Amino acid sequence: MKIFVPLDSAAKALGADDIAAAIQREAESRDLDITVVRNGTRGMIWLEPLVEIETDEGRVGYGPVSVDDVPALLDGKLQSLGLVDDFPWMKGQTRLTFQRCGVIDPLDLTDYEAHGGLAGLRRAAAMTPQEVVEEVTTSGLRGRGGAGFPTGIKWNTVLGAEADQKYIVCNADEGDSGTFADRMIMEGDPFTVIEGMAIAGLAVKATKGYVYLRSEYPDAIDIMEKAVVLARKAGVLGDDVLGSGLAFDMEIRVGAGAYVCGEETSLLNSLEGKRGVVRSKPPLPALEGFLGKPTVVNNVISLATVPVILEKGAQYYADFGLGRSRGTIPMQIAGNVKYGGLYETAFGMPLGEVVNTVAGGTLTGRPVKAVQVGGPLGAYMSAEKFDTQFCYEEFDGQGGLIGHAGIAVFDDSADMLSMARFAMEFCAIESCGKCTPCRIGSVRGVETLDRIGQGDASAVELLEDLCETMKDGSLCALGGFTPYPVLSALHHFPDDFAPAKEAAE
Repeated sequence: MKIFVPLDSAAKALGADDIAAAIQREAESRDLDITVVRNGTRGMIWLEPLVEIETDEGRVGYGPVSVDDVPALLDGKLQSLGLVDDFPWMKGQTRLTFQRCGVIDPLDLTDYEAHGGLAGLRRAAAMTPQEVVEEVTTSGLRGRGGAGFPTGIKWNTVLGAEADQKYIVCNADEGDSGTFADRMIMEGDPFTVIEGMAIAGLAVKATKGYVYLRSEYPDAIDIMEKAVVLARKAGVLGDDVLGSGLAFDMEIRVGAGAYVCGEETSLLNSLEGKRGVVRSKPPLPALEGFLGKPTVVNNVISLATVPVILEKGAQYYADFGLGRSRGTIPMQIAGNVKYGGLYETAFGMPLGEVVNTVAGGTLTGRPVKAVQVGGPLGAYMSAEKFDTQFCYEEFDGQGGLIGHAGIAVFDDSADMLSMARFAMEFCAIESCGKCTPCRIGSVRGVETLDRIGQGDASAVELLEDLCETMKDGSLCALGGFTPYPVLSALHHFPDDFAPAKEAAE
């Protein structure tokens, strides 16, 4: 019998390691032939630790499981949740990037191949670099790290650059609050990230890659490092990738905890051993990136999606989605919700359906007041915006941004003035200090919001002007996007800025 217990950080935080140990002890004491497989999470965090037992019909789920439940689990007396693949949460998804996450042993390369792994890399190795780039371009894949820049265009720029050395850099510095897709895929299906980086390397003629991984993810660091060693031993990495005669190798580098290093040029500085500050553009990293050489910098999810595009074909992937937002988007649902976790679906689902149907509304049962999409720098959307489809252009048209697709839900007890202040304070703390609008503007923003909270109506106009300066004048998205949560809170929830109104009266 195979019993699957997640090794994902979220599951471990809820006791998964203790569950796995208890199952092993109980099996040994009963002399039962049980294999405990440590898989990734399926993304249903409210059910973690979710234990699965392999049966002839499929994998049956139990959760949340406690140590005290283990004897009943092995006796067959614990109430099951049914087949995991039949859960409404799972059946409603279109899992392409996350198709193996929670299904396989993340460090079993044979298991990875048995579930479609390496098919994309084998196909890419038989194509010309230009053909691979065209495939990714045709798929419509855009950067999943926040900017939404077309991946194919970036790759084509690096391919066309003349240099004796080129690099692939995977941005795994996932610092946005309430986001965990990067961590989840690295802990649950690391070989898909490695395969995506190798495909990128073959596509742009880069022979070396780096994963810049945040220090706050010790489990992801451990799994990715082990996966790289295994991939190298199996010939997936090295001087002869899968016998193609082409070279690509990579290594894991750990960051030092700076939020701003999620911005690609700050990341590159840190990777070079310098202080993590934003670089001026131009030159673009695609032309002068790591060590001054042409560099592809892509987010974890962007690179993890490339293998399925090469495996299934560009048109297969492009057939999902809406408008210029093609393929699927892994939404990370957090905050005050009944069902928090990762939900991958095609672009185009209305925000209201995500919040009320997928997430089940608020855990407190109170009305939803605001939904912040895109991390701490994302705009707050009110219920009046719930018909907005989850796509890049549609969100932009409503004054919002998708970002890394983190979704944080707040009920009607949230104070939006305080949330706006938090955004400015967050920017002030995390600013690298290079540009004045971000470094000084965020500090003045906190002071201005405090004046509004104290009833100074004249400070509202000052706040709006300050936000416009930050948006237009900041070197990177930290200062440039901070106005999104601030202005959206001010404009959509004016009652929470009532002291200013009362002072004006």
